[in-house]
Amino acid sequence: MAFKHQTVLRQETIDQLQVKPDGIYVDATLGGGGHSELLLSQLGPAGHLYAFDQDQTAIDNGQQRLAPYIQRQQVTFIKANFRSLTASLAEQGVTAIDGIIYDLGVSSPQFDEAQRGFSYKLTAPLDMRMDQSATLTAQTIVNDWPYADLERVLYRYGEDRFPKRVARAIERERQIKPIETTTELAEIVKTAIPAAARRKGGHPAKRTFQALRIAVNDELGAAEESLEAAIALLKPTGRVCVITFQSLEDRLVKTIYRDHARLPEMPRGLPVRGDLATAELKIITKKPIVPSETELATNRRAHSAHLRVAEKQI
Repeated sequence: MAFKHQTVLRQETIDQLQVKPDGIYVDATLGGGGHSELLLSQLGPAGHLYAFDQDQTAIDNGQQRLAPYIQRQQVTFIKANFRSLTASLAEQGVTAIDGIIYDLGVSSPQFDEAQRGFSYKLTAPLDMRMDQSATLTAQTIVNDWPYADLERVLYRYGEDRFPKRVARAIERERQIKPIETTTELAEIVKTAIPAAARRKGGHPAKRTFQALRIAVNDELGAAEESLEAAIALLKPTGRVCVITFQSLEDRLVKTIYRDHARLPEMPRGLPVRGDLATAELKIITKKPIVPSETELATNRRAHSAHLRVAEKQI
């Protein structure tokens, strides 16, 4: 199945990357290939792109979409979670890069393909794995994890206002019979949330499904590990561009950028070399770049997108 996917902030992201024709770049989240295709169009013969994705469907689609660049030997596909960034690039002989892109979260095809189990609107097994070879599924969490762990996941990753009520409702239902489908779970969540709260803020199961998806794929842990590795790999003036779609991701990116943008603490009165008086990162986007009105009019899934950019200084 080919990816039918509208790439969010496509031009803005590649513009911010400030592509060097002979540079070495990484697309950490290949997805539908929109960012990779535009980036590759700006590379010269000596430039190269390493495109990561843990979803084989994305890799297969990318190999079709980017076929001209494969023929020119300008792109290498790596089927792996981006948390293996350093090791996977080292296998390719790459120890430094000129820029990297992250488009976090779930791609449109993963949402739209019912059997993947990401959508509360489409009846499917409770799966939610981005990497289909992984063992942990949402069904395991919902049916087997203790109440305390389930409540913690809903609170921490879903920012849910009613995590205890939802976790208790799930616990009651699974004692009667296993909860097996997305729509079964969505209905359980809906009945657990007070009627007044259901009348605003979108579908009541949205936050529960977000929380389970993040837990199944360890999305925040993987993003943190990968971003730290990316910053270490960047050459001076190299840029990291991250698109997020929800507050937990955005907060994580802001925190990591700020940590690396701080000046190192030195003992008072100690002479300091120039490079030690420079922060590792410079934050380029004081406020995030968001989609234009034109993009929002044609792609409703872009409405929560935030692009944050930082540049390596030393």
